[in-house]
Amino acid sequence: MSENYSIQLKPVYSQIVPTPEGVELPDGFNLVWHQVETLKALQNPDIDVVIDVAMTGDGKTLVAYLQSLQGDTPEGFCYTIALYPTNELARDQEAQVNKYIEQFQPNNEPRISRLSGAELEIYAESEGIKKWEAIATRIHESEIIQTNPDIFHYLHQHAYLTPKDSPNKLWSPLDTKFDLFIFDEFHVFSAPQIASVINTMLLIRHTNRRKKFLFLSATPDEQLIELLEKAGFNPKVIDPCAKNKYQFPDTLEQSQKLQKDGWRQVSRQIDLMFIELESTYKVCETWLWDNRHIILEHFQKYPNTKGAIILNSIAAVKRLTPLFRDFLQPFKRVEENTSLTGKTDKEKSLSADLVLGTSTIDVGVDFKINFLIFESADAGSFIQRLGRLGRHDSYEENGNKINFDTFTAYALTPKFLVEKLFKGDKPPLEYNGIYDRPYFHNQIRDKYRQINNFRAYYRRWAGVQSVLLSSSQGLNHKTIRSEYAASREAFTKDCQQVFGTNLGKVRGCIKKWKEEWQELSGNKTGNPIAEDASSFRGSSGLQCGLYDLTEKNIADRFKTYELPGILSNLDIDPMTEAEFMRRLRETAERINQPIPKGRFEHCLAFMELKDYREERLNWRFTYSGDLGAIADSAKVQVLLGVQVMQEPPTRWIFAINKRLKQRGLVSYVIRMQVDEAKKCLQLPMHFQIYPIDEAGRDDAAAYSVAFGQSALLLDTLAYRFKSSGGEAWIC
Repeated sequence: MSENYSIQLKPVYSQIVPTPEGVELPDGFNLVWHQVETLKALQNPDIDVVIDVAMTGDGKTLVAYLQSLQGDTPEGFCYTIALYPTNELARDQEAQVNKYIEQFQPNNEPRISRLSGAELEIYAESEGIKKWEAIATRIHESEIIQTNPDIFHYLHQHAYLTPKDSPNKLWSPLDTKFDLFIFDEFHVFSAPQIASVINTMLLIRHTNRRKKFLFLSATPDEQLIELLEKAGFNPKVIDPCAKNKYQFPDTLEQSQKLQKDGWRQVSRQIDLMFIELESTYKVCETWLWDNRHIILEHFQKYPNTKGAIILNSIAAVKRLTPLFRDFLQPFKRVEENTSLTGKTDKEKSLSADLVLGTSTIDVGVDFKINFLIFESADAGSFIQRLGRLGRHDSYEENGNKINFDTFTAYALTPKFLVEKLFKGDKPPLEYNGIYDRPYFHNQIRDKYRQINNFRAYYRRWAGVQSVLLSSSQGLNHKTIRSEYAASREAFTKDCQQVFGTNLGKVRGCIKKWKEEWQELSGNKTGNPIAEDASSFRGSSGLQCGLYDLTEKNIADRFKTYELPGILSNLDIDPMTEAEFMRRLRETAERINQPIPKGRFEHCLAFMELKDYREERLNWRFTYSGDLGAIADSAKVQVLLGVQVMQEPPTRWIFAINKRLKQRGLVSYVIRMQVDEAKKCLQLPMHFQIYPIDEAGRDDAAAYSVAFGQSALLLDTLAYRFKSSGGEAWIC
């Protein structure tokens, strides 16, 4: 076993304050400082945007819905729409808010609707209505809507409607009815999503009466705050740490005194061990299996333990889960939770003794655990994942309350980080040292690898969505043009001011991209670059439909996954789209429930997933043209004819290449190998950048390519590759 470095993190207490006049709380409920300050800010007519940066587990959800939980008041009901980055988190929050409604018993029994793309599709099918009608019905029949920012984004972009429909057919009733817009865990998003939200907020401001926007995040994005201020939104940041509203006691006596003096425990004391590991393929996976006795011994020593293992790789989780299931059964129940895990197994994982998962469980989902092993890729994911631990003293099983004995975490950590934290002349951490959370989090942020914030994105790409929202598809649509003339002018002016761009020039670029695409493809429709720039999360064009034979629940076998992940880690057989859809229809009939199929409409290819590979396959993209000229052009462009080369080739790669060759991919090519690019450009862990070379070359790929939204982000770093050092936008 590698040498480990242990520290202790102090518990966290948050200050309870008097309940404001007019707020009704159930017995046993108290409010802490940040909750009351957030409520005051939301009720202040001079404040548009509130950003609550309270620590994980300190009740941000409660204050977000507190006004709605009061029921109908003399001021009226607070209609609330909450946007969650993952459907998993939305599902978790739906259960939480329903529990609050049961406890608060508001006088009007507010109705909650949870909207995801799949649920909308099923609802529309079952009712025999169009998707826009399904959304309109939910808006009309709900007091609280919980959805994702993707649907919110596209709803404001004339999506779900026909070109003849008024663009405001859905967003006008939504924006008019709802008073409070909540963005939860917003720190997980990058520049394109921040740009989308600012654009949409400006649209709402100029087409409706003033609304309230609440951002909830323990780790807020500085760029978001800057842009909000630039847009004149007057954001109010509620930061209990800065106001000394947290205490970190050293002893049990101090903890008891704090509780007596009106402080509430937010997080428990944690024993944290750093495991120093080399940065090599499968290193965390290998360590976990080689040291499985640590997990077994912990369960034996503390039988009431509930644990989680959070890894970066879905394939690693898929390989490890059956091993740990066999190793710990019948002693403990082991489940998994990844983006490739079926809905049924995801729900089962919430009550497992040990859950293995990826980022699907580190974004806000409220697991009741006291034992955690995790890897991370940057400071944000480290702090986020550690934040899953220590939130609860106990859990319930068969109606019985079961207390946790201790809280223990193992951080599987790159060697360089351990050296920066524990070694050298004046290391910030000492073996067996005891630290409070703010100090510790600051050290992690300071010493971990820094991730690029893509600050130039706003000036270069945010205006594409601004143009769309103010064009003939938006405020300049013939059905609403005269009604929103002043709104369109004010919206355009604000967008140019906030993003530092000229929308006239952006329109010219959009027109040029369209002409280039028509010339390249022969298609009279479409504009791939503009479509990616105006989308919420983008699309690489490499998504495939999977029929997962490893999935026990037949209803959950139909999934999507990106081609690069398939090429690296999955053992598959190709299948036709017709065969895939036939199986989907037959399965839906057999289980007598609909299976959403909209997500498969634009898939590159379809395949059967047979198993997860023990070793990655060696592959790269190839291109028949001159990659040197493309890289030297230093601009985003659509490539046709990209292929995959494998060593050794699999029997199914020909079928994939046949489909891939016809697909136009929004791309950005650089003269740099992938590992060098990730390091030099400080790219995030899951950034979509891959090796590419000219067809026929046998040596290691000399170029890298990014697709879709990742191509746009890479473009914002173009000045790093050009000796001129300029950042001027060249269409």
